[in-house]
Amino acid sequence: MSQIKSVCVYCGSSTISDPVYNAPTELLGQSLAAAGITLVYGGGNPGLMGKVANSCMAAGGSVIGIIPDSILKLEARHDDVTEL
Repeated sequence: MSQIKSVCVYCGSSTISDPVYNAPTELLGQSLAAAGITLVYGGGNPGLMGKVANSCMAAGGSVIGIIPDSILKLEARHDDVTEL
């Protein structure tokens, strides 16, 4: 049986989101790190995208951000991820 090596998560990058999503988002990042699964996500720092990346990295996980050049002009990228 093959093992999952990475999971792609795309979620909101808005700084205005319902706080009810914060804890589950952070738990997802922590859980991926604990399982040794690399997080692949939208590459942003704000909002839920930043929360999932930060929680994964804080738990020792690997994070790869995928962000098109056209979006870089509009959104704050996350410079601390493992790979961008």
